[in-house]
Amino acid sequence: MVYKMQDMLTDSVFFGAVISLAAYEGGLLLKKKFKLAVLNPLLIGTICVMAILSLLDVEYSQYNESASYISYLLTPATVCLAVPLYRQLTLLKNNIKAVAGGIASGVLASLMSVFLLAKLFGLDHEQYVTLLPKSITTAIGLGVSEELGGIPTITVAVIIVTGILGNMIAEFVYKLFRIEEPVAKGLALGTASHAIGTAKAMEMGEIEGAMSSLAIAVAGLVTVIGASLFANLI
Repeated sequence: MVYKMQDMLTDSVFFGAVISLAAYEGGLLLKKKFKLAVLNPLLIGTICVMAILSLLDVEYSQYNESASYISYLLTPATVCLAVPLYRQLTLLKNNIKAVAGGIASGVLASLMSVFLLAKLFGLDHEQYVTLLPKSITTAIGLGVSEELGGIPTITVAVIIVTGILGNMIAEFVYKLFRIEEPVAKGLALGTASHAIGTAKAMEMGEIEGAMSSLAIAVAGLVTVIGASLFANLI
């Protein structure tokens, strides 16, 4: 009976989507109740899904097939990020030099940190280029990793970890360095932690969210060029 129930669940076309959404909702409830940065909903949701898949002995390919419906929502969700940016268009025009400088320095810092750490730990070329797109959105990062000869699956994992870490420590870092300018907060989160960081920026305010949305796209494009140049260093 137990095995029949397990088969019924895992064979369902919505199994992956249901447990993913339920796990994320559970993470949200925990975050609202305890208000701890470490209880990031995406982190909690990821751990819960991994635990369920291990418990039910479900193959990743089987889970991914039934969870793919969620990915259909990514495109419209990404497009919606343009709304707060449009509302802050005047602010963007007035700070265009600072915005450009902030994003460029953020991308450079990301690429340089990967290069230096790769040298320090003796990573080979394949491992090195796998990590280069760590701070950009998955859609762009996957293409960069494949083009440079990296390992796309590890790139995805690194991108997710980077985003979650940025989301978790952003407020602490801002308090530590006394960063109060909304434009700077938004640019930093979008450049360093892509869409997951932007979710945090949206919580902080409309200006932060708008600048972070802009940073995702621009940082992604700049990283494509920068990663191609840095890839030849190792």
